[in-house]
Amino acid sequence: METVDADAVNAVLTLLAPGTELRDGLERIVRGRTGALIVLGSNRTIDSISSGGFELNVDFSSTRLRELAKMDGGIVVSADLSRIVRAATQFTPDPSVITRESGTRHRTAERVARQTGQPVVSVSASMSIIALYMGDQRVVLDEVSTIQSRANQALQTLERYKARLDEVAGTLSALEIEDLVTVRDVAAVAQRLEMVHRIHEEIGHYVVTLGSEGRLVDLQLSELTAGLGNDRELLVRDYAPYHTPDEGTEAIDEVLGRMARLTSADLLDLLTVAQAMGFASGADTLEQRVSPWGYRLLSQIPRLPANIVDRVVLHFDGLQALLAASTEDLHEIEGVGDARAAAIREGLSRMAETSILDRYV
Repeated sequence: METVDADAVNAVLTLLAPGTELRDGLERIVRGRTGALIVLGSNRTIDSISSGGFELNVDFSSTRLRELAKMDGGIVVSADLSRIVRAATQFTPDPSVITRESGTRHRTAERVARQTGQPVVSVSASMSIIALYMGDQRVVLDEVSTIQSRANQALQTLERYKARLDEVAGTLSALEIEDLVTVRDVAAVAQRLEMVHRIHEEIGHYVVTLGSEGRLVDLQLSELTAGLGNDRELLVRDYAPYHTPDEGTEAIDEVLGRMARLTSADLLDLLTVAQAMGFASGADTLEQRVSPWGYRLLSQIPRLPANIVDRVVLHFDGLQALLAASTEDLHEIEGVGDARAAAIREGLSRMAETSILDRYV
C-alpha cells in the first residue's frame, strides 16, 4: 500500500478541477447516470491486471469519455490526459488488497489504486458521486457550490483568526522592545500562527479543487495572508530554546513539525504549544522570561536581505543589544553600509515608537 502526500493529491485534483476537459467528461457521465471507472496513467502493473476490452490510443475528449463510459468495464487514459489508451477493460486486482468500499466498482477502484500506485476515478451511477482513489486515500469531489460555500466559511474564520494574530503579534513586538516577553506571549503568537497556517492550507485545497472557479477565493486568500511570509520560522528562530542564530534549518523544521502534529485540542493549550516549541514543561513555564534574537523585527525593515539579517543577528547578543546599537556599530558589520545602517537604526526606532504607542495609547 502506498501513502500519498498532499502535494501529489493536489496535483491530480488540479486535473479534475471544474473547467478541465476531464472534469467536463466526468460531469457528463454523472448526468447520464452510467457510472465509470477510469485509471489515470498506465504501467506494467495496470497491464497485468487488465483483460478484455480493446485498445484505442485516441485523442482524449470529454465527449469520447462519456460515450465509452456507456460500455461495461473500465477506461485507461494516459497520465497527461492527452490520450484514451483502452476502454471496456476488466480489472482484476489482487483480492487480498484491503478495501473499505462495499460496491463492486468502488472496491475495484480502491484496490487498483492501492496495488498499482496510479490515481483511479470512480463515478457512482446510483449516487452521482465522483471519487478519487490514490494509494490509501479517498477524496470525494463535491459540487462547485458546496466547495464554494465551505471556502467562504473558511475565509470568514481566517479573517477572524488573522485579526487576533495581528493583535497578539503586535503585543509581542511591544514586549520585545521593553524586554518583558514571557513564554506565554510567545506561545500565544505560535498558537495563532499555526491556526492561521492550517486554515490557509485548507482554503488552498479548496482553491485547487475549484480550479477555474476558485479565482475569487484565491484572491481573498492572498489578501488576508499578505505579509505573513515565513513568520512561523522567524518566531522559532527568535525563541526556540537551545537554538543559536547560526543553526541550520533542520532544527527549525523539527519544531515546525511538532507544531503541525498537534491536534486541534492540543493547540488550544498554551503549555502544550510551548512544549512543542521546545520549552521544558513545568508549573511556571508560561511565566518564564525570554528574549528574542531579533529576526521578527528585522524582517519588517523593507529591502533588508535575509543574509544581512543573519549577519546583524550574529553580531549582537540578542535584540536588546541590537536596539542599543548605534549607526556606527551597525556599519562595522560586513555588507551593512551607510544606507543600510541608517535604515536599520531608523526602522527599529520607528517600530519601537509605534509598538509602545499602540500598546499604551
